[in-house]
Amino acid sequence: MRRRGLVPNLNPNFLSRQNNLSFFHTNGHSHLIRNLQNCNNFIVASSLHSHILKSGSLSHTFTANHLLNCYVRLRKIDLARNLFDEMSEPNVVSWTAVIAGYIDLGQPRTALRMFGEMPECSVPPNEFTFSTAIKACSVLSNLRTGKEIHARVEVCGLRNNLVLCSTLVDMYGKCDDVDGARRVFDAMRCRNVVSWTTMIATYGQNARGHEALQLFREFSSLTRDRPNDFMLSSIVNACASLGKLAAGKAAHCAVIRGSHDANEVVATTLIDMYGKCGCLDYSYKIFRQVSCASVVPYTSMIFSAAKYGLGKLALELFDEMLERGIKPSDVTYLGVLHACSHSGLVDEGLKHLKFMYAKHGILPDTKHYTCLVDMLGRAGRIDEAYRVAKSIRAEGDAGALLWGTLLSASRLVGRVDIAVEAGRQLIESNQQVAGAYVTLSNTYALAGDWDSVRDLKREMKRGGVHKETACSWIDFKDWTYVFFAGDVLWCEQGSEVVNLLRELEKRMKERGYVGGGKGLVFVDVDEETEEEILGLHSERLALAFGLINLPKSATIRIMKNIRMCRDCHEAFKLISEILERDFIVRDNNRFHHFTNGYCICGDFW
Repeated sequence: MRRRGLVPNLNPNFLSRQNNLSFFHTNGHSHLIRNLQNCNNFIVASSLHSHILKSGSLSHTFTANHLLNCYVRLRKIDLARNLFDEMSEPNVVSWTAVIAGYIDLGQPRTALRMFGEMPECSVPPNEFTFSTAIKACSVLSNLRTGKEIHARVEVCGLRNNLVLCSTLVDMYGKCDDVDGARRVFDAMRCRNVVSWTTMIATYGQNARGHEALQLFREFSSLTRDRPNDFMLSSIVNACASLGKLAAGKAAHCAVIRGSHDANEVVATTLIDMYGKCGCLDYSYKIFRQVSCASVVPYTSMIFSAAKYGLGKLALELFDEMLERGIKPSDVTYLGVLHACSHSGLVDEGLKHLKFMYAKHGILPDTKHYTCLVDMLGRAGRIDEAYRVAKSIRAEGDAGALLWGTLLSASRLVGRVDIAVEAGRQLIESNQQVAGAYVTLSNTYALAGDWDSVRDLKREMKRGGVHKETACSWIDFKDWTYVFFAGDVLWCEQGSEVVNLLRELEKRMKERGYVGGGKGLVFVDVDEETEEEILGLHSERLALAFGLINLPKSATIRIMKNIRMCRDCHEAFKLISEILERDFIVRDNNRFHHFTNGYCICGDFW
């Protein structure tokens, strides 16, 4: 036996042979590692695994980690875990690889359980392990565990790690803790385009578009970095959600300056933004500029056409997509059904619902059947819509959307019996309670059942339920002006607004307009008072403000947080004809483009 510290006498020939063998082994091992790094085939990976076993290299953690990463990359997580469990000394790289593999395969809970086992095995996580575990919390929207990991990050002295901080910002955003995300962002000593993008996206994803736009302005003024395609997509999405056309056009200019207009993701967000801002021609132009469009831009364009009431255009785009061999997704079919619903194309909608599974193997879910309920209800086939709703098992938000759709449809056709059941379903499930009360009350009002209206009001008061306040807003000179029904005292031009509306009311009555016939009212009021209330609805106030301040050549664009009432819809048609102006109203349901006494919805909404 050789004693430690003593070196046997070896002749030069033996040393030469050993050096050659060592050189061969090193080269052979490097070649093996390169093969593992480049491997994208399971059979090859199995062969390399066998070779490693025969050579005895599996006991080397470095080699085993490369094999582990190979299996994770090939999405063979069970084999990766078996290999990990067989390793004598898995290090932090080994742990991180398997944890990341579980997340990539949609098993974030398993990933977090494994992360929790690391302290027991005396393997401290590094910044990459922390980042991977935080990503699992993002996927699960698990704020509690995310905060616990954040605390460990602080204890380990990694609070200034750029990648970790960006991941934490994303996690807080995905968990709806936007203020928590901003605190992490503000505490960062240095930021790159990724961290700025993550914070901007967090604002956008949490319906705080104004703050997203403000942060983008700060990024542009404080840094010399150029926005990447992800940041620009987030900004364009924020403009879309806010309906800010001017800001959207400015973002589009930034896209062109940065040569990002060829990026399909950015182009798709632009299609969506212009569609949501009521510029369908712009949407269509950008869509046609996308080379080799995939299912994503097609779906976005189909939805834009659907929202605009152009059902036939949406179906033509869908047929074109199929002719090009592009397979539709479940979201694409949602857009198709939405288009059929808003254009009264019931037979086409039923045909496409049938073809979803028959031709493309896509099983309809609750959202598709909700579209069907909406489609049948709008077409007056309320009993069929009711049977569909009763046959679907839906809970939570999906159930609320289903029954809320049926409630609105039954109100439109005056079916109090169905409206009552749909409303009670929503109230008892504690979903969309205020909206259910209001719609149900309006159904009773249209039927002349004022006793039931009063009972509902008392019930709402006892339960502390408050209906959403209707408002409309319009952009003018970089400012957004918000109007509430009957409230013009805050506006410097309030008297001008009211006077203009009174003048327009007179001119409409000369053409036979009678207000109040089909409006939605929540209280029993006399005819004169009702007429006054309708005349000062928020969308009319916004319209008058736009007519006073915007040039005659400009299209007036108004946003409203609830559905536009029929009386205002009729009034807008007449005013567009009287003044020869175009108006676009985006309510919470669809677009209305008024021109020459006509609306693109064809009075079908």
